[in-house]
Amino acid sequence: MVSEERTISYADAVAEALAYAMGEDERVWVLGEDVAEGGAYGATQGLREMFGPQRVRNTPISESAIVGFSVGAAMTGTRPVPEIMHMDFIACAMDQVVNQMAKMRYMVSGKTSVPVTVRCGVGGWLNAAAQHSQSLESWFIHVPGLKVAAAAEPSDVKGVLLAAVRDDNPVIVLESLALYPSKGPVPAEPFERPVGSSVRKRSGHDVTIITWGGAVPRVLEATDRLREQGVSADVIDLLWLQPFDRDTVLASVSRTHRAVIVHQAYRRVGFGAELVAFLNEEAFDYLDAPVRRVAGLDVPVPFAPSLEDYVLPSVDRIESIVRDLD
Repeated sequence: MVSEERTISYADAVAEALAYAMGEDERVWVLGEDVAEGGAYGATQGLREMFGPQRVRNTPISESAIVGFSVGAAMTGTRPVPEIMHMDFIACAMDQVVNQMAKMRYMVSGKTSVPVTVRCGVGGWLNAAAQHSQSLESWFIHVPGLKVAAAAEPSDVKGVLLAAVRDDNPVIVLESLALYPSKGPVPAEPFERPVGSSVRKRSGHDVTIITWGGAVPRVLEATDRLREQGVSADVIDLLWLQPFDRDTVLASVSRTHRAVIVHQAYRRVGFGAELVAFLNEEAFDYLDAPVRRVAGLDVPVPFAPSLEDYVLPSVDRIESIVRDLD
């Protein structure tokens, strides 16, 4: 049977994934600030009309309450999907995420599960300033008990979300807010991007570029430029950051012998640093040059568009780093 594909937006793909998950399992419900009205960015549009106010619930402006409600509800048998409008705001709920949600199943010896899928809008390339533009995935990758995912294209976010909601463990899904209007082909039927999977966005033999989330479109543009100059890149979009697809990354680096990691989060102690350590430990004999990183500069993200473009990874910077590899 041939899959039907339509071109829809990233935001619509999120809403479609949630609608399918809610239709499939009556224990799934959505909560967050203004989600009943479609959310600030339209990613929950139409869900209240489909499933009613009991399963699509507006909350107070309190991230600690949103996640706290979700943990308690998950422990009593439901599968909540809370929305954190901007990932920066999850700082208000760190105890609930790190000490409760991540640890509870372990603390009770597996007698209960905590199937919470926290959707986090990630800023960057949105001109939303320093308190609305951070990508903080490395905080949560560091914490045992949490799974972390990111997706840059409509089809991928649909598949990642369905896999996350069906998982019996807590998952944090990063959704790049600047990409919500972007469109792409998405199968009409439900499907998963399984936990720990990745997607190869370009095939090449000169360098492996490992990336995820909002940086992906810039990597692809840089890769297309490089191809015109005779440099072919193997682009791995990780999709899942914890756990990540170790085998695909190693197989690619073993062929290309060079690696560049690109992410919008701050460079210092970003997840790229962990990937560099992984490659040094597991792929050192394959490498013909040091692993390089292209990341956000270690400063607050500016509001001014020109300054934000300077601070976050640019197509020019990605191209330059790849071309400078020995």
